[in-house]
Amino acid sequence: MFTGDAAADALVQYAAALAKAGDADSVKLRIVSPDGNEVEAHFLLDSGAPLMAESTNSNLPEPDNAEVVEYMQRRIMELTNPQPAEPIDQSMPASYEELDL
Repeated sequence: MFTGDAAADALVQYAAALAKAGDADSVKLRIVSPDGNEVEAHFLLDSGAPLMAESTNSNLPEPDNAEVVEYMQRRIMELTNPQPAEPIDQSMPASYEELDL
């Protein structure tokens, strides 16, 4: 299978981030199959799914995966730099008794 550098790098980084977070996802990449056809490949990414990427000296044009690369990069950021939790109700009662516990 052949895909572009950005897609391969993002795929491996995303798989690592998911494994570290104990999470899983699936992504679809446009690839060039061994028979030379451009197809869509589905990748299951979780801690038990081995994944590797290797370089090539092929002159084939890279399949367009810009949208899925952007998605994986966004998810990597969310997994590695989570936003702090905020309460749903921002209002605080004036006293403990008003909590009605």
